[in-house]
Amino acid sequence: MARKTTKPKSKPCPPCNGTGEVSRPVRVGRKQRVAGAQTGICLGCLGSGEIPADD
Repeated sequence: MARKTTKPKSKPCPPCNGTGEVSRPVRVGRKQRVAGAQTGICLGCLGSGEIPADD
């Protein structure tokens, strides 16, 4: 009987916790007060949410 091969499960990306988005505080004014947060694509996984394979 032939063995089934399973694809190794990928781990979630640590900076974005698998969501693909990260948030950064937005600072405004001369005293650089935090006015809110802006979300953007995670540069660690480029939005996929998984740790990229080592090549």
